[in-house]
Amino acid sequence: MASRAAALILLGFADDLVFPLPAAQIPVDCCLSITEKRLPSKNLVSYTIQEAGKGCDISATVFLNRRNMKLCAAHPEGNAWVKQVIKTLEKRRGEQQ
Repeated sequence: MASRAAALILLGFADDLVFPLPAAQIPVDCCLSITEKRLPSKNLVSYTIQEAGKGCDISATVFLNRRNMKLCAAHPEGNAWVKQVIKTLEKRRGEQQ
């Protein structure tokens, strides 16, 4: 009987080893800081918006450059130069389609 109880306990721990993270805890690649430096749109190819509270600590605009590097800039809300770069990228994307 003791061996059966030990086997059940061991089975409970084995389950934790196979599935250690619930789906809600999958790591997200987030910007931890942003640059205030204006980025030239000619070197950028795409962007995504990162929102605070949706898996990341800060809100940011994540630009991808031609070398496939992610560059973290200010959120477009209240940042005219970021809005302008996004507008340029959207226009460029429309011309390519």
